[in-house]
Amino acid sequence: MAEVVEVTATADGIRIDQLSIAADVGTALDPRNVEAQLQSGALFGLSAAVFGEITFADGAVEQGNFHQYAALRMAQAPRIRVQVLESGGPIRGIGEPGTPPAAPALANAIFRATGQRIRALPLRKHIAFV
Repeated sequence: MAEVVEVTATADGIRIDQLSIAADVGTALDPRNVEAQLQSGALFGLSAAVFGEITFADGAVEQGNFHQYAALRMAQAPRIRVQVLESGGPIRGIGEPGTPPAAPALANAIFRATGQRIRALPLRKHIAFV
């Protein structure tokens, strides 16, 4: 599993342009479904990196469900390229592997574009996004 994020630093903030994913899934029974799972997992990971925060007030969580938890909007979502690799190994799950690499890939892209190393989430508290 590997992910690379490409960003552009604009006057208004960081624009996430493209996300490239390569995943060795062993054997892919339905490569298009694998691609869709990886895309959605990566978008969830990018959303968590940019916005993900659970806040508390009076000893209780303020976010009751996903309607109170921000996610990337379509206009903010990058182009996504997926390369499904098949080493011929056993069939395994593909629902989650796209999520974890998204945040560090985005943080590394921001560092490359701006020189700013961000080590805490959510990223929007440290840099603007467009």
